[in-house]
Amino acid sequence: MTENQRPSASRRRLLVGVGTGLSLAAAGCMGDESASITPVSLDGERACDECGMIIEDHPGPVGQIHFEDDEPEGGRPGQFCSSTCTYTYRFDAEDAGRTPLATFLTDYSAVDYEVFEEGSDTMFSSHVESETFARTTELTVVARSEIVGAMGPELIPFSEEGDVESFVEEYGGEPMPAEDVERSTLEAL
Repeated sequence: MTENQRPSASRRRLLVGVGTGLSLAAAGCMGDESASITPVSLDGERACDECGMIIEDHPGPVGQIHFEDDEPEGGRPGQFCSSTCTYTYRFDAEDAGRTPLATFLTDYSAVDYEVFEEGSDTMFSSHVESETFARTTELTVVARSEIVGAMGPELIPFSEEGDVESFVEEYGGEPMPAEDVERSTLEAL
């Protein structure tokens, strides 16, 4: 390199650094709208927006979706009695042009859950408190396990890899990142 090339390369590095810094500063000032979203409790007589069942009356994971378009579900997030209802509603909403900002499911790594039998089905307790939810970006779900939820076969979410492994060892199933769930995943349940 000649002396003339070094200042040019240095200027480019400086401009890239300044540009990156300004972008980060602007993002920090404007904020990532989805980063500030927190889950709400789904207790009381709240009905599932997908199927209409009372959420806290049924076993298994529950969910909620916060949308970009100011949550037309009456000023609240979409609320669901199961993982399958959560994903079904989200896929339909996306097909209709809506943008989910944050999707939350029960995090079974964060709760003391109960396992119980109802008829021939093995089920997990439901947890509807706001602190029991985690973003799907942080979760692994287990599909096709022995555990059923409010709507039958269910996706069981965990944030801790060790909990996923223990669950699969005891109840079977196939783990996958929660963000990788597609309609075909639900159809295969």
